[in-house]
Amino acid sequence: ALEVVRHHRLLETYLATRLGMSWDEVHREAEVLEHHVSEALADRIAEALGHPERDPHGHPIPTSAGQVAFVPSRRLSELASGSSAVVGRVDDRDDELLRFLAERGLVPDAGVEVLSHSPFGGPISVRVDDDRVVDVPPAAAHAVHVE
Repeated sequence: ALEVVRHHRLLETYLATRLGMSWDEVHREAEVLEHHVSEALADRIAEALGHPERDPHGHPIPTSAGQVAFVPSRRLSELASGSSAVVGRVDDRDDELLRFLAERGLVPDAGVEVLSHSPFGGPISVRVDDDRVVDVPPAAAHAVHVE
């Protein structure tokens, strides 16, 4: 299973960095291709990409030996007002959600500060990279994993 995950995440990274596909397109394409990549081709893709550690969504890419880096994280929706963190990864199953997050700058390595939580399950006000403030619905904030 880790071999397929490795192929998938390497393909996503290749499609995004070398072919310029957006991060909301690469998941779907990688799903089609992941079972048709040999381990030799996966190794060559990894080498051509400089052995990336994370895919475009921030998920760790397993090594050819089957090792996966574990990075503890919390969901953005769990952070208290006044808390700061860095986006580590985002859930990648929903193309529309990925576009929504990208438009707001909620991408891997972005710095975030939770300014406030609206009452009754309303949006979370977040400062992204110290310059813009965005309102993020709880469901979208739940898809953002921060470190």
